[in-house]
Amino acid sequence: MSALFFCLQIFKNSFYFLIISLVLLSVSCGGYKNVEKVPVRLTPLTSAEKDKLISEVSRFAQVKTVRGKVDVKFEDNSFAESGISEKYRSANGQVIVEAPAKINLKIQIPVVGSDLVQMTSDGEKFRVAVICCVEEKYKKFVFGTNDKDYTKLREKAKKAMGGGDQTRAISVFASLRPQHFTDALLMRPIQTGDGYIYTQSEIYADEPGTTQKKSPIARVIRGYYLLDELKKIGEGDYRITRRFWFDRVGGIRLAKQQVFDDNGVLETDIAYGVEEKFTDTGQFSLPVQVQITRPQERYSVKLTYQVPGDVIIDKPYDDAVFLLENKWQLPEVDLDKQADQANLLNQ
Repeated sequence: MSALFFCLQIFKNSFYFLIISLVLLSVSCGGYKNVEKVPVRLTPLTSAEKDKLISEVSRFAQVKTVRGKVDVKFEDNSFAESGISEKYRSANGQVIVEAPAKINLKIQIPVVGSDLVQMTSDGEKFRVAVICCVEEKYKKFVFGTNDKDYTKLREKAKKAMGGGDQTRAISVFASLRPQHFTDALLMRPIQTGDGYIYTQSEIYADEPGTTQKKSPIARVIRGYYLLDELKKIGEGDYRITRRFWFDRVGGIRLAKQQVFDDNGVLETDIAYGVEEKFTDTGQFSLPVQVQITRPQERYSVKLTYQVPGDVIIDKPYDDAVFLLENKWQLPEVDLDKQADQANLLNQ
């Protein structure tokens, strides 16, 4: 007796005989029809001209200083080739940033409250102190130049540290540079000189959807405007320096900023969360969450303002705030000196 006939005999007196018979005739008793889910296209889409997009960037760039308490979460993607991503617990932090490139960031151990890392940049030089709760050999006071490339030194240090959980965590902090946060938390203004042009385009991205209790959406199609900043590098030749992504669904919202290096390689990818009112007066509307991804260094940092209403904006600060001193008497590491020595050895 065939499987199909056997199933029909079982269910012939059932209330569902007709329905089941139709199903069985099409897919057999042991199979199920595979219904493919397609991404949902989000609507409505808001239209905007290039001037509107530029004005949104300029609105962000009006903020010159920010001080607030943040939650800081790190993700180390150093082992992405193996499908491994190391995520670390959120830590409390306090950040002070001042345009164009000054920052003071403190990161504390969860619960304990002791400082784990402090870092500053005065716009040209950075200083990073790894202070607490690691092996003595990892406690360092590291300093160097913002614009210098230490890739070879970093890879050499990672190999020397091995692959334990603790050393992986330290490798994240060793890769951090205070100035990486500045472009994310304080927007550089639109360039008005003759050497820059801005172009607008649109794009549709297939993204993970939001999951609701009654109606989970696996994938969505979201519409964006792109605003590209191009810098002139020769006669009739330009290279991209920044790209801004504007979410068009239900309005215009700056969702992402991408920063490119002199070779057009993606240097920093910055994602912006939803906006809320900042300061005790609610005068400023800014993203509560900012995620900074450095693909070359293979790490990501997510900063979330704890209480937007308590954030202080546009207060001036003394230069000393952005100059970290080695008050802990930590062993000092001069990255510029090490890089110069490495280059001499390779010549």
